[in-house]
Amino acid sequence: MKRNVIRILLIDDHYMVRIGLKAILSLEPDFSVVGEAEDGLGGLELFRKCVPDITLMDLRMPGMGGAETTSAILREFPDAKIIMLTTYDGDEDVYRGLKTGAKGYVLKRVRADELVHAIKTVYAGGRYLSVEAERRLAEHAPGSELTQRELEVLQYVAKGLNNKEIGDLVRCTRFTVKFHVQNILQKLGVADRTEAVAVALQRGILQLE
Repeated sequence: MKRNVIRILLIDDHYMVRIGLKAILSLEPDFSVVGEAEDGLGGLELFRKCVPDITLMDLRMPGMGGAETTSAILREFPDAKIIMLTTYDGDEDVYRGLKTGAKGYVLKRVRADELVHAIKTVYAGGRYLSVEAERRLAEHAPGSELTQRELEVLQYVAKGLNNKEIGDLVRCTRFTVKFHVQNILQKLGVADRTEAVAVALQRGILQLE
């Protein structure tokens, strides 16, 4: 009886990660890696060509990130089954990854048998979250999402700019910036700007450049 082979696409900007994944997946007779891309745009083009059963997607990549790439794929292929495979386990990372429509979230330090199980679960129509991802998602506070402007302000706060300097860059008054900062502190549940940056980095809301 012929096996159903699960066709897998890898999208990750780290060459060694892709090599490692291919080595693990090649051990499974039911798996076939049909393509690999090193960035989001390349991944989108490759998806269009091979239309895989499962895509393993890195969340953070230069340029077009994993969340953006996932959204772009799902707009064209609503039934696409995508698993976020990433180093990061901040609750905002998990939330952002799944909000795009990904069916799974697995950390790169996962054991080979768990990765295989995650792929087979999602292929069968289920959803798979690693234990760490489930815990982080449970910690995500509803209504705590920052607006685009608040996120922009927070990025400048992280660079050490004061309210006037930020206002000059985003073209608003320092009083408006102060209002945004107060909202940021409230949403993150912190007391000051330094703590806001620390929590935002821990949760994956901000990334170190």
